[in-house]
Amino acid sequence: MSNQVLLYLMAGVGGIFAVIVLVYYVLSQKMQTKERRQLRQLTEGTKKKSINLDVFYQKFYIKCSNFPFIRRYALKLRRRLEIINLEDEFVTRMQVAKIIFKALLLIIPLTGVVIYFTKTNFLLMASLLLFELFFIDTIMEGMVDKVDNKLLRQQLDFFSEMRHAYHEYNMVEEALYNVSQDDEKEVSRQGEKIYEVLISDDPETELEKYYDIAPNSFLKEFAGVSYLTKEFGDRKDKDGASLYLKNLNNITQEMQIEILKRDKLDYVFQSLSIISAIPVLFIDVVKGWAIGQFSFTRSFYNGTSGFIVQVLLIVITFACYILTRKLKDSGSVNTAKNMENPWQAKIYKKKPVQKFVNFFIPKIGTKEYRKIVQLLKDSASKLKMEWLYINRIGVSVLALIASVILLFAAHKIAIVYVYTEPTSDYNLMGSMSESQERKAIETTKKDNNFIDKYRYDLNITKENLREDISRSDEYGSSSPEELDTITDRIYEKIEIVQDEYVKWYEVLVALLFMVIGYQVPVWLLIFQKVMRQMDMENEVMQFQTIILMLMKIERVNVEMILEWLERYSNIFREPISKCVNNYEAGPWEALEELKNDISFQQLIRIVESLQAAVEQIPIREAFDELDTERSYHQEKRKESNERMISKKSRIGKIFGFGPMVILFVGYLIVPLCLIGMTSMTTAFSTMQNMSK
Repeated sequence: MSNQVLLYLMAGVGGIFAVIVLVYYVLSQKMQTKERRQLRQLTEGTKKKSINLDVFYQKFYIKCSNFPFIRRYALKLRRRLEIINLEDEFVTRMQVAKIIFKALLLIIPLTGVVIYFTKTNFLLMASLLLFELFFIDTIMEGMVDKVDNKLLRQQLDFFSEMRHAYHEYNMVEEALYNVSQDDEKEVSRQGEKIYEVLISDDPETELEKYYDIAPNSFLKEFAGVSYLTKEFGDRKDKDGASLYLKNLNNITQEMQIEILKRDKLDYVFQSLSIISAIPVLFIDVVKGWAIGQFSFTRSFYNGTSGFIVQVLLIVITFACYILTRKLKDSGSVNTAKNMENPWQAKIYKKKPVQKFVNFFIPKIGTKEYRKIVQLLKDSASKLKMEWLYINRIGVSVLALIASVILLFAAHKIAIVYVYTEPTSDYNLMGSMSESQERKAIETTKKDNNFIDKYRYDLNITKENLREDISRSDEYGSSSPEELDTITDRIYEKIEIVQDEYVKWYEVLVALLFMVIGYQVPVWLLIFQKVMRQMDMENEVMQFQTIILMLMKIERVNVEMILEWLERYSNIFREPISKCVNNYEAGPWEALEELKNDISFQQLIRIVESLQAAVEQIPIREAFDELDTERSYHQEKRKESNERMISKKSRIGKIFGFGPMVILFVGYLIVPLCLIGMTSMTTAFSTMQNMSK
């Protein structure tokens, strides 16, 4: 009976299985119908992926904006990228998140490696971690520069398409609308913005607003020329070509020159910043090799002198690293810094700080005051006088505190070295064996008992020390000659330990570093001024291109040219702005004052031509030589860029390879030679005394 029940159950399960198979077959056949296939194709692209990177980056941006340390970098990147993306919040956040995410993927493992390998050397660990902060800035700025350079290269294709579209429509706004339809390109968003400016009810006001947010001067020129052409119409040049298209060609040639300059600067400086910081990584390597190969250098590298040289090397390395970066970026026209309410302004608002800072600021009208004001102008700095002196005072205080800390640390290192250095007479070359080192350490421990006993006894004499040593368990069984040697060695160690305190001349050295720190912000401004002077010729040649575009447009006057020059100026912005403000009071007098405020001869010639165009001759005749000598000026500008890049390359190589030279010469070769000569002299003297 039970067998029959089991048989029925098996038959039932088999039947149910057969029904399921049959239903599945029927449904699968229906799924293959035409309607089902179309529906599946439609829904296939809408399926949510397991990992959506766009959503991830948007969420990651929010996390970065709320995290205290990373928030600074997020805001800094945002200020530069939102100009390129023009109010596209989604793209701006995603680009910021991508850059920070890539930087963290590199920095976090690197930080772990640094901490693991330098956990026994706090100074080296702190230096490398500080270097990582600069390294993060370098990486992020490099990524933003790639976006900026990408936009500049897109503009070449954009202007080329603009020329073809203008031939077809013969209207600036229509041509601009048609070439700005590619939403995937950053330059298309700029084109759409310029199109909105041109068709607005008040295009002149909207154009001024766009000038404030344009990512580069070439788009400013393009927007301005497009507006003038739309307002006053296009005209034919003397050779029958469209003036608007000719101006587009001039802007394109300017961009090509700029792209070549940036590519060459990137090629020259692509590794100099890293090379200038590499010596920090090899300080311990050089130190370990020197001690391993030449044991007589142990006292230098593990003592006070070695510590001071190491600190100086780290400071020089960081200084060269910063100067190399500034050297590469000094020609940048756009600045990403927000100087509306910096930390200096917040500190200066406090009354006690304000009174203290004002004590250092020179009086208005004095020679020193005029000198600092002129330096701020020449260096194109955004700092105010008060902010500069807050920086000077802050750096000097930090330099003093750091110097005092390093002095105490140096004395502490010297004392620790006396307590830990193996006490033995070893050879000039090579190092001690394990048994010799073990015996030397035991001797050091015995000596330490007497050092601890008499460390604070300033009245101890060598005779009293010898008597105590002769009664001790450590050296009581030594011979009289051995006792004399032991006494001299321990007494010398006691003198070293007692002599390790902050001396008056060391305080003077700390004050000297404080004075140097007070001058560092001014020296940076002088360095920036020198770099700006290298770019003066390049800026004046850009002025010539702007005048060449404007001089043939009807209704253009001298005041309009000055306004354009002010808009695109960087180095000469202050005197040109002053001239524009004073123009209504008297054009000739304002231009004459501008000529007196500048000393660059090529710009003086432009001002003289503007003076001639005020009353005597038309603008086109005043600058007629710019058109006839266009090819000459282009070649001259290329040659000027070559000279500038060559000069920056030479200076950059000095800063880039300087720390490496100091590492091998100042930290290895010079100490090796000096200590070696001293050791050999001592050895020869000992041998002569023994022979006698």
